[in-house]
Amino acid sequence: MGLLSGVTDTDRRVIVLALARMVGAAGNSFLIVVLPLYVSSDLVDIEGLLGAEIGVGAAAVTLTEPLLIGIVLSLFGFLNSLSQPFTGRLSDRVGARRPFVLAGILLLGTASGLYTIATSYPVLVALRAIQGLGAALIIPATVALVNEYAASDADRGGNFGVYNTFRLIGFGFGPILAGGVVEAGPYDLSPVGLPVLDGFDAAFVAACAGAYLSFALVFLLVRDADVEAEAGDDVSIRVRGEDRLLDPVFTLGLATVTMGACIALFATLQNQVNVRLDQAPIWFGAQFAAVTIANVIFQVPVGRASDRIGRRPFLLAGFVLLVPTTLLQGIVTEPALMMLVRLGQGVAVACVFAPSLALAGDLAREGESGTTLSVLTMGFGFGVALGPLASGWLVGFGFVVPFAVGAAAAALGLVAVFTQVEETLNVDDEPAAAAGAD
Repeated sequence: MGLLSGVTDTDRRVIVLALARMVGAAGNSFLIVVLPLYVSSDLVDIEGLLGAEIGVGAAAVTLTEPLLIGIVLSLFGFLNSLSQPFTGRLSDRVGARRPFVLAGILLLGTASGLYTIATSYPVLVALRAIQGLGAALIIPATVALVNEYAASDADRGGNFGVYNTFRLIGFGFGPILAGGVVEAGPYDLSPVGLPVLDGFDAAFVAACAGAYLSFALVFLLVRDADVEAEAGDDVSIRVRGEDRLLDPVFTLGLATVTMGACIALFATLQNQVNVRLDQAPIWFGAQFAAVTIANVIFQVPVGRASDRIGRRPFLLAGFVLLVPTTLLQGIVTEPALMMLVRLGQGVAVACVFAPSLALAGDLAREGESGTTLSVLTMGFGFGVALGPLASGWLVGFGFVVPFAVGAAAAALGLVAVFTQVEETLNVDDEPAAAAGAD
Protein backbone atom coordinates (compact mmCIF):
# COMPACT_ATOMS: atom_id res chain seq x y z
CA MET A 1 0.00 0.00 0.00
CA GLY A 2 2.83 2.35 0.83
CA LEU A 3 4.45 1.62 -2.54
CA LEU A 4 1.23 2.44 -4.38
CA SER A 5 0.84 5.63 -2.38
CA GLY A 6 4.40 6.65 -3.18
CA VAL A 7 4.07 5.93 -6.88
CA THR A 8 0.85 7.88 -7.24
CA ASP A 9 1.74 10.60 -4.68
CA THR A 10 -1.74 10.18 -3.25
CA ASP A 11 -3.21 9.92 0.22
CA ARG A 12 -3.12 6.26 1.30
CA ARG A 13 -6.78 6.41 2.29
CA VAL A 14 -7.69 7.26 -1.30
CA ILE A 15 -5.67 4.26 -2.49
CA VAL A 16 -7.46 1.93 -0.07
CA LEU A 17 -10.89 3.24 -1.05
CA ALA A 18 -9.99 3.02 -4.74
CA LEU A 19 -8.81 -0.59 -4.42
CA ALA A 20 -12.03 -1.53 -2.64
CA ARG A 21 -14.11 0.11 -5.35
CA MET A 22 -11.99 -1.59 -8.03
CA VAL A 23 -12.86 -5.03 -6.67
CA GLY A 24 -16.54 -4.17 -6.31
CA ALA A 25 -16.75 -2.53 -9.73
CA ALA A 26 -15.22 -5.60 -11.40
CA GLY A 27 -17.93 -7.79 -9.94
CA ASN A 28 -20.75 -5.41 -10.82
CA SER A 29 -19.52 -4.80 -14.36
CA PHE A 30 -19.73 -8.53 -15.05
CA LEU A 31 -23.47 -7.99 -15.25
CA ILE A 32 -23.29 -5.46 -18.09
CA VAL A 33 -22.16 -8.23 -20.44
CA VAL A 34 -23.80 -11.20 -18.71
CA LEU A 35 -27.35 -9.86 -18.27
CA PRO A 36 -28.00 -9.18 -22.01
CA LEU A 37 -26.78 -12.70 -22.82
CA TYR A 38 -28.85 -14.11 -19.95
CA VAL A 39 -32.03 -12.35 -21.09
CA SER A 40 -31.45 -13.64 -24.64
CA SER A 41 -30.90 -17.21 -23.46
CA ASP A 42 -33.53 -19.91 -22.95
CA LEU A 43 -33.02 -19.66 -19.19
CA VAL A 44 -35.17 -16.53 -18.84
CA ASP A 45 -38.82 -16.54 -19.90
CA ILE A 46 -39.54 -13.44 -21.99
CA GLU A 47 -41.77 -15.01 -24.66
CA GLY A 48 -44.94 -13.63 -23.09
CA LEU A 49 -43.52 -10.09 -23.20
CA LEU A 50 -42.20 -9.95 -26.77
CA GLY A 51 -44.53 -8.06 -29.08
CA ALA A 52 -46.55 -6.53 -26.24
CA GLU A 53 -47.17 -2.80 -26.30
CA ILE A 54 -46.70 -0.34 -23.48
CA GLY A 55 -48.15 3.14 -23.63
CA VAL A 56 -51.22 4.46 -25.41
CA GLY A 57 -51.82 5.58 -29.00
CA ALA A 58 -48.91 7.33 -30.67
CA ALA A 59 -46.86 6.91 -27.49
CA ALA A 60 -47.20 3.10 -27.56
CA VAL A 61 -43.92 1.19 -27.79
CA THR A 62 -43.62 -2.46 -28.81
CA LEU A 63 -41.47 -4.58 -26.53
CA THR A 64 -38.56 -6.19 -28.36
CA GLU A 65 -35.59 -8.13 -27.04
CA PRO A 66 -33.21 -5.14 -27.32
CA LEU A 67 -35.73 -2.95 -25.50
CA LEU A 68 -36.21 -5.52 -22.72
CA ILE A 69 -32.44 -5.67 -22.32
CA GLY A 70 -32.32 -1.87 -22.29
CA ILE A 71 -34.94 -1.73 -19.55
CA VAL A 72 -33.14 -4.16 -17.23
CA LEU A 73 -29.83 -2.34 -17.75
CA SER A 74 -31.32 1.15 -17.49
CA LEU A 75 -33.37 0.57 -14.35
CA PHE A 76 -30.15 0.27 -12.34
CA GLY A 77 -29.00 3.67 -13.50
CA PHE A 78 -32.34 5.43 -13.09
CA LEU A 79 -32.83 4.33 -9.47
CA ASN A 80 -29.15 4.89 -8.75
CA SER A 81 -29.06 8.42 -10.15
CA LEU A 82 -32.44 9.63 -8.86
CA SER A 83 -31.64 8.44 -5.32
CA GLN A 84 -28.16 9.93 -5.08
CA PRO A 85 -29.15 13.49 -4.05
CA PHE A 86 -31.04 12.01 -1.10
CA THR A 87 -28.35 9.54 -0.02
CA GLY A 88 -25.64 12.16 -0.53
CA ARG A 89 -27.57 14.70 1.53
CA LEU A 90 -28.25 12.13 4.24
CA SER A 91 -24.55 11.28 4.51
CA ASP A 92 -23.84 15.04 4.85
CA ARG A 93 -26.38 15.35 7.64
CA VAL A 94 -25.03 12.45 9.70
CA GLY A 95 -21.42 13.39 8.92
CA ALA A 96 -20.47 9.81 8.02
CA ARG A 97 -19.79 8.08 4.69
CA ARG A 98 -18.52 4.61 5.58
CA PRO A 99 -21.85 3.10 6.78
CA PHE A 100 -23.49 4.09 3.47
CA VAL A 101 -20.70 2.47 1.47
CA LEU A 102 -20.91 -0.77 3.44
CA ALA A 103 -24.71 -1.02 3.23
CA GLY A 104 -24.65 -0.37 -0.51
CA ILE A 105 -22.01 -3.04 -1.15
CA LEU A 106 -24.09 -5.60 0.74
CA LEU A 107 -27.13 -4.84 -1.43
CA LEU A 108 -25.10 -5.09 -4.65
CA GLY A 109 -23.40 -8.34 -3.70
CA THR A 110 -26.44 -10.12 -2.33
CA ALA A 111 -28.54 -9.27 -5.40
CA SER A 112 -25.73 -10.54 -7.66
CA GLY A 113 -25.83 -13.90 -5.89
CA LEU A 114 -29.63 -14.09 -6.17
CA TYR A 115 -29.45 -13.92 -9.98
CA THR A 116 -28.51 -17.62 -9.84
CA ILE A 117 -32.11 -18.47 -8.93
CA ALA A 118 -33.82 -15.81 -11.09
CA THR A 119 -35.49 -17.29 -14.17
CA SER A 120 -38.26 -14.77 -14.85
CA TYR A 121 -37.86 -11.31 -16.31
CA PRO A 122 -39.75 -9.49 -13.49
CA VAL A 123 -37.40 -11.03 -10.91
CA LEU A 124 -34.38 -9.81 -12.91
CA VAL A 125 -35.90 -6.33 -12.94
CA ALA A 126 -36.47 -6.42 -9.17
CA LEU A 127 -32.91 -7.52 -8.45
CA ARG A 128 -31.49 -4.86 -10.75
CA ALA A 129 -33.59 -2.26 -8.93
CA ILE A 130 -32.13 -3.37 -5.59
CA GLN A 131 -28.66 -3.00 -7.05
CA GLY A 132 -29.49 0.50 -8.24
CA LEU A 133 -30.43 1.50 -4.71
CA GLY A 134 -27.23 -0.08 -3.43
CA ALA A 135 -25.13 1.94 -5.85
CA ALA A 136 -26.95 5.11 -4.77
CA LEU A 137 -25.69 4.50 -1.24
CA ILE A 138 -22.11 3.87 -2.38
CA ILE A 139 -21.32 6.49 -5.01
CA PRO A 140 -22.01 9.87 -3.33
CA ALA A 141 -20.39 8.66 -0.11
CA THR A 142 -17.20 7.46 -1.82
CA VAL A 143 -16.66 10.57 -3.93
CA ALA A 144 -17.35 12.72 -0.87
CA LEU A 145 -14.65 10.81 1.00
CA VAL A 146 -12.17 11.31 -1.84
CA ASN A 147 -12.97 15.02 -1.87
CA GLU A 148 -12.61 15.33 1.91
CA TYR A 149 -9.29 13.45 1.86
CA ALA A 150 -7.81 16.16 -0.41
CA ALA A 151 -5.40 18.39 1.52
CA SER A 152 -6.09 21.35 -0.81
CA ASP A 153 -7.49 22.31 -4.21
CA ALA A 154 -4.01 21.67 -5.62
CA ASP A 155 -4.28 17.88 -5.22
CA ARG A 156 -8.03 17.33 -5.60
CA GLY A 157 -7.86 16.56 -9.32
CA GLY A 158 -5.04 14.08 -8.76
CA ASN A 159 -7.00 12.33 -6.00
CA PHE A 160 -10.02 11.92 -8.23
CA GLY A 161 -7.81 10.78 -11.08
CA VAL A 162 -6.26 8.02 -8.96
CA TYR A 163 -9.62 6.97 -7.51
CA ASN A 164 -11.26 6.79 -10.93
CA THR A 165 -8.30 4.90 -12.37
CA PHE A 166 -8.49 2.03 -9.92
CA ARG A 167 -12.29 1.95 -10.00
CA LEU A 168 -12.30 1.88 -13.78
CA ILE A 169 -9.70 -0.88 -13.93
CA GLY A 170 -12.26 -3.08 -12.21
CA PHE A 171 -15.17 -1.77 -14.23
CA GLY A 172 -13.33 -2.06 -17.53
CA PHE A 173 -11.80 -5.50 -17.21
CA GLY A 174 -14.89 -7.04 -15.63
CA PRO A 175 -16.76 -7.29 -18.97
CA ILE A 176 -13.77 -8.92 -20.67
CA LEU A 177 -13.55 -11.54 -17.94
CA ALA A 178 -17.33 -11.99 -17.94
CA GLY A 179 -17.45 -13.03 -21.59
CA GLY A 180 -14.74 -15.61 -20.96
CA VAL A 181 -16.44 -16.94 -17.81
CA VAL A 182 -19.76 -17.44 -19.60
CA GLU A 183 -18.23 -19.08 -22.66
CA ALA A 184 -16.02 -21.45 -20.60
CA GLY A 185 -18.96 -22.90 -18.62
CA PRO A 186 -20.25 -25.23 -17.34
CA TYR A 187 -17.88 -25.78 -14.44
CA ASP A 188 -17.77 -29.19 -12.76
CA LEU A 189 -17.18 -28.50 -9.07
CA SER A 190 -18.18 -31.97 -7.85
CA PRO A 191 -14.57 -32.84 -6.85
CA VAL A 192 -14.85 -30.21 -4.09
CA GLY A 193 -18.39 -31.17 -3.15
CA LEU A 194 -20.16 -28.36 -5.00
CA PRO A 195 -22.76 -28.56 -7.81
CA VAL A 196 -22.04 -27.99 -11.48
CA LEU A 197 -22.24 -24.30 -12.40
CA ASP A 198 -23.16 -23.11 -15.87
CA GLY A 199 -21.39 -20.05 -17.26
CA PHE A 200 -24.09 -17.63 -16.16
CA ASP A 201 -24.22 -18.85 -12.56
CA ALA A 202 -20.43 -18.76 -12.38
CA ALA A 203 -20.46 -15.11 -13.48
CA PHE A 204 -23.14 -14.22 -10.91
CA VAL A 205 -21.20 -15.95 -8.13
CA ALA A 206 -18.03 -14.12 -9.18
CA ALA A 207 -19.88 -10.77 -9.04
CA CYS A 208 -21.18 -11.63 -5.57
CA ALA A 209 -17.72 -12.64 -4.36
CA GLY A 210 -16.20 -9.43 -5.71
CA ALA A 211 -18.72 -7.33 -3.81
CA TYR A 212 -18.13 -9.16 -0.53
CA LEU A 213 -14.35 -8.80 -0.91
CA SER A 214 -14.89 -5.07 -1.47
CA PHE A 215 -17.00 -4.99 1.71
CA ALA A 216 -14.15 -6.56 3.68
CA LEU A 217 -11.62 -4.02 2.37
CA VAL A 218 -13.82 -1.04 3.25
CA PHE A 219 -14.77 -2.46 6.65
CA LEU A 220 -11.16 -3.12 7.64
CA LEU A 221 -9.26 -0.26 6.02
CA VAL A 222 -11.51 2.76 5.34
CA ARG A 223 -12.43 5.39 7.93
CA ASP A 224 -14.46 8.59 7.69
CA ALA A 225 -12.69 11.91 7.27
CA ASP A 226 -12.82 14.38 10.17
CA VAL A 227 -15.51 16.71 8.79
CA GLU A 228 -18.32 18.39 10.67
CA ALA A 229 -21.91 17.60 9.61
CA GLU A 230 -23.47 20.87 8.49
CA ALA A 231 -26.11 20.00 5.89
CA GLY A 232 -29.71 20.94 6.55
CA ASP A 233 -32.83 18.83 6.25
CA ASP A 234 -33.65 19.59 2.62
CA VAL A 235 -32.03 18.36 -0.58
CA SER A 236 -30.50 21.61 -1.82
CA ILE A 237 -29.22 21.62 -5.41
CA ARG A 238 -28.72 25.03 -6.98
CA VAL A 239 -30.02 25.38 -10.53
CA ARG A 240 -29.67 29.12 -11.27
CA GLY A 241 -26.24 30.69 -11.33
CA GLU A 242 -25.33 33.85 -9.47
CA ASP A 243 -24.21 35.75 -12.57
CA ARG A 244 -25.40 33.48 -15.39
CA LEU A 245 -28.32 31.28 -16.38
CA LEU A 246 -27.20 28.02 -14.72
CA ASP A 247 -25.15 27.09 -11.70
CA PRO A 248 -21.80 25.62 -12.88
CA VAL A 249 -22.18 22.38 -10.91
CA PHE A 250 -25.71 21.89 -12.23
CA THR A 251 -24.43 22.60 -15.76
CA LEU A 252 -21.74 19.96 -15.35
CA GLY A 253 -24.40 17.57 -14.09
CA LEU A 254 -26.44 18.09 -17.26
CA ALA A 255 -23.37 17.72 -19.45
CA THR A 256 -22.40 14.56 -17.60
CA VAL A 257 -25.81 13.09 -18.47
CA THR A 258 -24.89 13.35 -22.15
CA MET A 259 -21.44 11.85 -21.52
CA GLY A 260 -22.86 8.87 -19.65
CA ALA A 261 -25.51 8.29 -22.31
CA CYS A 262 -22.92 8.40 -25.11
CA ILE A 263 -20.84 5.73 -23.38
CA ALA A 264 -23.82 3.49 -22.65
CA LEU A 265 -25.50 3.59 -26.07
CA PHE A 266 -23.23 0.70 -27.00
CA ALA A 267 -24.29 -1.62 -24.15
CA THR A 268 -27.75 -2.65 -25.41
CA LEU A 269 -26.63 -3.36 -28.97
CA GLN A 270 -24.33 -6.30 -28.31
CA ASN A 271 -26.13 -8.66 -30.70
CA GLN A 272 -26.54 -6.02 -33.42
CA VAL A 273 -22.91 -4.90 -33.18
CA ASN A 274 -21.61 -8.46 -33.35
CA VAL A 275 -23.69 -9.21 -36.46
CA ARG A 276 -22.86 -5.89 -38.15
CA LEU A 277 -19.12 -6.28 -37.58
CA ASP A 278 -19.18 -10.08 -38.05
CA GLN A 279 -17.32 -10.59 -34.76
CA ALA A 280 -17.29 -12.97 -31.79
CA PRO A 281 -18.77 -11.89 -28.41
CA ILE A 282 -15.27 -11.56 -26.95
CA TRP A 283 -14.69 -8.66 -29.36
CA PHE A 284 -17.71 -6.83 -27.97
CA GLY A 285 -16.42 -7.21 -24.42
CA ALA A 286 -13.08 -5.74 -25.47
CA GLN A 287 -14.74 -2.86 -27.35
CA PHE A 288 -16.98 -2.11 -24.40
CA ALA A 289 -13.96 -2.10 -22.11
CA ALA A 290 -11.92 0.11 -24.47
CA VAL A 291 -13.54 3.27 -23.07
CA THR A 292 -12.48 2.24 -19.61
CA ILE A 293 -8.98 1.22 -20.69
CA ALA A 294 -8.40 4.71 -22.08
CA ASN A 295 -9.74 6.15 -18.82
CA VAL A 296 -7.33 4.03 -16.83
CA ILE A 297 -4.40 5.31 -18.88
CA PHE A 298 -5.34 9.01 -18.87
CA GLN A 299 -7.25 9.63 -15.60
CA VAL A 300 -4.23 10.33 -13.38
CA PRO A 301 -2.30 12.47 -15.91
CA VAL A 302 -5.42 14.49 -16.71
CA GLY A 303 -6.37 14.87 -13.06
CA ARG A 304 -2.91 16.08 -12.06
CA ALA A 305 -2.65 18.35 -15.11
CA SER A 306 -6.00 19.93 -14.17
CA ASP A 307 -4.45 20.81 -10.80
CA ARG A 308 -1.73 22.77 -12.64
CA ILE A 309 -3.41 24.08 -15.81
CA GLY A 310 -7.02 24.36 -14.66
CA ARG A 311 -10.24 22.35 -14.97
CA ARG A 312 -12.01 24.10 -17.86
CA PRO A 313 -9.54 23.40 -20.73
CA PHE A 314 -9.86 19.66 -20.18
CA LEU A 315 -13.65 19.82 -19.90
CA LEU A 316 -13.92 21.59 -23.25
CA ALA A 317 -11.41 19.28 -24.95
CA GLY A 318 -13.28 16.25 -23.67
CA PHE A 319 -16.63 17.30 -25.08
CA VAL A 320 -15.07 18.35 -28.38
CA LEU A 321 -13.68 14.81 -28.75
CA LEU A 322 -16.85 13.13 -27.48
CA VAL A 323 -18.95 14.30 -30.45
CA PRO A 324 -17.12 12.54 -33.34
CA THR A 325 -16.16 9.45 -31.35
CA THR A 326 -19.82 8.85 -30.51
CA LEU A 327 -21.05 9.35 -34.08
CA LEU A 328 -18.38 7.11 -35.62
CA GLN A 329 -19.60 4.10 -33.61
CA GLY A 330 -22.66 4.03 -35.83
CA ILE A 331 -20.59 4.25 -39.01
CA VAL A 332 -17.54 1.97 -38.75
CA THR A 333 -17.86 -1.61 -40.00
CA GLU A 334 -14.60 -3.22 -38.82
CA PRO A 335 -13.96 -4.61 -35.31
CA ALA A 336 -10.52 -2.97 -35.06
CA LEU A 337 -11.89 0.42 -36.11
CA MET A 338 -14.66 0.13 -33.52
CA MET A 339 -12.00 -0.56 -30.91
CA LEU A 340 -10.07 2.58 -31.92
CA VAL A 341 -13.19 4.74 -31.84
CA ARG A 342 -14.14 3.43 -28.42
CA LEU A 343 -10.61 4.16 -27.18
CA GLY A 344 -11.00 7.72 -28.48
CA GLN A 345 -14.28 8.06 -26.63
CA GLY A 346 -12.49 6.89 -23.49
CA VAL A 347 -9.92 9.68 -23.86
CA ALA A 348 -12.79 12.15 -24.10
CA VAL A 349 -14.35 10.81 -20.92
CA ALA A 350 -11.00 10.94 -19.10
CA CYS A 351 -10.73 14.64 -19.96
CA VAL A 352 -14.10 15.29 -18.32
CA PHE A 353 -14.34 12.92 -15.37
CA ALA A 354 -11.65 13.97 -12.86
CA PRO A 355 -11.66 17.71 -13.76
CA SER A 356 -15.45 17.94 -13.37
CA LEU A 357 -15.40 16.24 -9.97
CA ALA A 358 -12.48 18.42 -8.91
CA LEU A 359 -14.30 21.58 -10.06
CA ALA A 360 -17.40 20.59 -8.08
CA GLY A 361 -15.17 19.80 -5.10
CA ASP A 362 -13.61 23.27 -5.39
CA LEU A 363 -17.07 24.79 -5.09
CA ALA A 364 -18.42 22.47 -2.37
CA ARG A 365 -18.92 24.04 1.03
CA GLU A 366 -17.63 22.40 4.21
CA GLY A 367 -19.75 19.39 5.12
CA GLU A 368 -21.69 19.38 1.83
CA SER A 369 -19.44 17.31 -0.41
CA GLY A 370 -21.99 14.51 -0.63
CA THR A 371 -24.75 16.79 -1.89
CA THR A 372 -22.61 18.82 -4.29
CA LEU A 373 -20.76 15.92 -5.87
CA SER A 374 -23.94 13.84 -6.10
CA VAL A 375 -25.10 16.25 -8.84
CA LEU A 376 -22.33 14.93 -11.09
CA THR A 377 -22.55 11.28 -10.06
CA MET A 378 -26.33 11.47 -10.43
CA GLY A 379 -25.95 12.96 -13.90
CA PHE A 380 -23.52 10.26 -14.97
CA GLY A 381 -25.73 7.51 -13.55
CA PHE A 382 -28.80 8.95 -15.25
CA GLY A 383 -26.94 9.12 -18.56
CA VAL A 384 -25.70 5.55 -18.23
CA ALA A 385 -29.30 4.52 -17.56
CA LEU A 386 -30.76 6.56 -20.40
CA GLY A 387 -28.23 5.37 -22.99
CA PRO A 388 -29.21 1.68 -23.18
CA LEU A 389 -32.92 2.48 -23.12
CA ALA A 390 -32.57 5.10 -25.86
CA SER A 391 -30.43 2.89 -28.08
CA GLY A 392 -32.80 -0.06 -27.61
CA TRP A 393 -35.59 2.11 -29.02
CA LEU A 394 -33.72 4.27 -31.55
CA VAL A 395 -31.94 1.34 -33.23
CA GLY A 396 -35.32 0.44 -34.74
CA PHE A 397 -34.93 3.52 -36.97
CA GLY A 398 -31.46 2.47 -38.17
CA PHE A 399 -28.19 1.40 -36.60
CA VAL A 400 -26.57 4.84 -36.88
CA VAL A 401 -29.51 6.73 -35.33
CA PRO A 402 -28.70 6.15 -31.60
CA PHE A 403 -25.13 7.31 -32.13
CA ALA A 404 -26.16 10.35 -34.18
CA VAL A 405 -28.58 11.42 -31.45
CA GLY A 406 -25.86 10.88 -28.83
CA ALA A 407 -23.38 13.00 -30.79
CA ALA A 408 -25.94 15.81 -31.03
CA ALA A 409 -26.52 15.65 -27.27
CA ALA A 410 -22.75 15.80 -26.68
CA ALA A 411 -22.57 18.92 -28.84
CA LEU A 412 -25.22 20.55 -26.63
CA GLY A 413 -23.17 19.56 -23.59
CA LEU A 414 -20.16 21.28 -25.10
CA VAL A 415 -22.14 24.50 -25.61
CA ALA A 416 -23.45 24.39 -22.04
CA VAL A 417 -19.99 23.94 -20.52
CA PHE A 418 -18.47 26.64 -22.73
CA THR A 419 -21.09 29.24 -21.81
CA GLN A 420 -21.93 28.39 -18.19
CA VAL A 421 -18.79 27.01 -16.51
CA GLU A 422 -15.83 29.16 -15.48
CA GLU A 423 -12.45 28.15 -14.13
CA THR A 424 -12.37 27.61 -10.36
CA LEU A 425 -8.66 27.03 -9.87
CA ASN A 426 -6.29 29.97 -9.67
CA VAL A 427 -3.26 28.42 -11.34
CA ASP A 428 -1.09 31.26 -10.06
CA ASP A 429 -1.68 30.24 -6.44
CA GLU A 430 1.31 28.87 -4.57
CA PRO A 431 -0.30 25.48 -3.81
CA ALA A 432 -0.98 24.90 -7.48
CA ALA A 433 2.55 25.90 -8.36
CA ALA A 434 3.83 23.49 -5.76
CA ALA A 435 1.72 20.72 -7.22
CA GLY A 436 3.20 21.40 -10.60
CA ALA A 437 6.69 21.09 -9.20
CA ASP A 438 6.05 17.61 -7.75
